[in-house]
Parts: sequence; C-alpha cells; structure tokens
Amino acid sequence: MNGQAMKVRARLGSIREMGHSHSHSHDHEIDGGWQQWLEHSTLRIVLLGVLLAAVATVAGVVAMWPSDQGRQDAVDSADEIGLVSDRLSATIQVVNDGECSYSEPDNPQRCRVVELIVHEGPDAGSVVALPEIDLRFDLSIPDLAVGDRVILGYEESTNFYFFADKERRATLVWLTVLFVGVVLILGRVRGVLALLAMALTLVVLVGFLAPSVLDGNDPLVVAVISASAIAFVSLYLTHGFSPTTTVALAGTLAALALTLGLSWVFFELASFTGLATEEALILPFISENLNVSSLLLGGAVIGALGALDDVTVTQVATVAELKRRRPDLGVTELVTSGIRVGREHIASTVNTLLLAYVGASMPLLLLFTASEQSLQMAANSELIAIEIVRTLCGSIGLVAAMPITTVLAAIVVTSATPAALEVESDGHPHLPHVPPTEVEERTNEALTELDAQEPPPTPAPSWDDFTPLDDFETD
Repeated sequence: MNGQAMKVRARLGSIREMGHSHSHSHDHEIDGGWQQWLEHSTLRIVLLGVLLAAVATVAGVVAMWPSDQGRQDAVDSADEIGLVSDRLSATIQVVNDGECSYSEPDNPQRCRVVELIVHEGPDAGSVVALPEIDLRFDLSIPDLAVGDRVILGYEESTNFYFFADKERRATLVWLTVLFVGVVLILGRVRGVLALLAMALTLVVLVGFLAPSVLDGNDPLVVAVISASAIAFVSLYLTHGFSPTTTVALAGTLAALALTLGLSWVFFELASFTGLATEEALILPFISENLNVSSLLLGGAVIGALGALDDVTVTQVATVAELKRRRPDLGVTELVTSGIRVGREHIASTVNTLLLAYVGASMPLLLLFTASEQSLQMAANSELIAIEIVRTLCGSIGLVAAMPITTVLAAIVVTSATPAALEVESDGHPHLPHVPPTEVEERTNEALTELDAQEPPPTPAPSWDDFTPLDDFETD
C-alpha cells in the first residue's frame, strides 16, 4: 500500500473515532469497564455470586487439600491384594508357537513361548522367558513379533515376570507434539493459554481430586470443588480476566449447579450402587471409606464441565458482537437474537455427551447387543442406566446454560453501554461529539481521495490468512 493511501485510511480511522468515542480491546469483548459495570444492580449480583464461588472454592481446596497418608494407605492396600507391581521396558527376542507343556494327545493345546531382553530392573540386560501363553484361552495378549517393544510386569517378592502391555509411549509423545504444534500454529497466543489451562486442569484432577478422595473426603464435594477450580482457571486463563469471561463463568457455574442438582436427584431415584464395574468392586478394598456411588455422581459433574464452557463462552461472544454491531438493541432484542443463534449451537452439541459416553463404552454396547435383551432391559442395567442419567442430566444443564448465559450477557452489555452510545428515543445511537453533516462531508472527501489512488497490488496468499487473530490484534 502506498503512503498516500495509508494517509487516507488514517483519516478515515480518525473520522470513525469521532463518530464512536469508544474503542475495543479485542474481538467479542463486552464494552464498558468494571467501574461502569458496578453501577448496575444485576451486574453486582453476578459479580457477588462469582466472588462467593471463588471464596468457597479456595476454602474447599484448603480444607480438603490431600495429605500423602491416604494415597500411601491405598498403595499399601493395593500391594496386599496383588495390584501393585513394577513396570519395566523390554524387547522381544524369540517368539515360538508349539504344543503346551501340559498338552495331552487326546486334548492338544497350543501355546506361545516368548523370550525378551529386559532393559530395566534387577535383571537389566538379561534374557527372561514369560510363562506359556495359551493361544486358545488367553486373548488379552496381542500378537507379538521379534523386535517389538513391550512393558513387563515384575513382582519382586516372587521374582516373577509377566506381560503387561505393548510399548506405546513414543507414539503418545509424537501425537502430543503434533497436537501442541497444531494448537500453537492455529491458536497462537490463545493456543498457548489453552494448553496451559489444560495442563492446570490435569494438575487439579491428579494432584488434588484423586488424592483428596483417597484421603476419605466425600467424592462429590471434592468433584464440585475441583470443577469450580477448573472453571475459574481455564476460563480466566484462556479468555482473560474480563467482563466477558466473568459472564461466561457465571453462566457455567449456574448450569453446573443445575446439572449437579438433577444428577443428585436422579442418582438417588435410580438407586445406583456404583459397584457395577470391576474397578468399582476393587476400590472399596483399596480405600475402605470410599463412597463409590458418590464418586460416580462426582464424575458426572466433571464430565459436564467441558461442554458447558464451550456453550457459555460462545453465547457471551454472540451477544457482545450483536450489541457492538447494533448499539440500539435492548435486552429483549439481544436475548431473542442470542437464543436464536444459541439454538443452532445447541442443536449441534446436544449429542456431545451421549457420543462421549457411548464412545468410551463401545465394547459394553456390543455385549448388550449380543445378549438379545430388549432395549428396556438393557437400559435398566446399572452399567447402561448410569450413562443414560449422566447423559440426560448433563445435556439438560448444557441446554439450560444457553438461555442463562444469554440473559446475563444481554443485561450486562446493555448496562455497560458507554454514554457516547446511549440510544435516543428514536432508537438510533447518539453521537454527541461531531455533527452528522461534518462526519459525512469528511468521509466523502476521504473516500473520493482514496478512489483516485491506484489500487494496491493484491498480496500473495499467506498462511497467516488462515490463522485466528491474537488477543492483541484488532479488526
């Protein structure tokens, strides 16, 4: 672009500023500062609710911060019943299929003998042989070939090695690198913040939730505190400490409370024991005071949180953009338009939780299909019924989050409209600083001057054209 055209564009920019005395820090941000917000009673209630939730979350984290004793007791209990063993890396050297040592002429059995080089542990560098693998009955061990990397289990008390799993850590590392690269390339600064929020979410789940439950604290209470902490950290870290994020957070917490209430009522009505899976049956032996049913209910709350964040942030951004484009819209018009857009979002995400739960339970789904049970009887099974209750309660909260957040955002953006954009009685925004005729004359003059210039050459396509703007970039 030549210098003259840049000057004309600068003049247009200054004229635009004369007609609109406010500016925007970045896309989809709600106008008005915190001080202006505090002048509205509804906003004060929203801020008070968020503040109380923050105080309660911090107090809950402090009160239920785990000690290492509960985890250590669980480890000792798991060791006593044979659940704890070392995991060692190894490479397969020999794979031979033949008759089992216990095979009989009238009942032939075929087994696989595997020898490996152990890379870790007391026998590092040595060749060890695994127990015979019965090819007919032992289906838990995959096909193995010479040169494959595997993970061996090792019990020190008996000096016993057994196959634990295939070695896939390198694959996971490369997938993680690919994921991080894609997020950073497309997300830029926002992508970095999202990755950091994901890491902190894992810290909350692994460093607080699980150890605190093993310490004997109520799983549901710990899950609610963890969900609230994750909501605060992920939303404010990813989207910034701003009025927009605060409204989205308020909507998220409100919908999360609704999901919790519904889940609690229907978990009680359905009389779930929480002991329908093998893992649930083992947990009471590891932690005697663990309430498995409450743990399932807490899991439903955590599972609904991710989808809620998506809905609330989108709705706040939609309402903020509507208000920016049409400052004359009132609360009713903003709510109507926001919900109209939100319906499309809900229609595309209403199956989110269902597909997530079903996708994690595909083997179970196939087993029930093969059992020839009726749909009603299959749904009555606790394994299936738990997923149904989780899905429906979570989806109700997901749908309710849309109007809750839309109404909050509409009230806030309307109350936060700067004085320079107050709407007159005729329904048009008021521009007090520059007469309309002067703005029109200066705009026409600048446009005429711009039309007289030669059009700048079309720039070559760039990868940046397909990446989102960073927070500090404006339109």
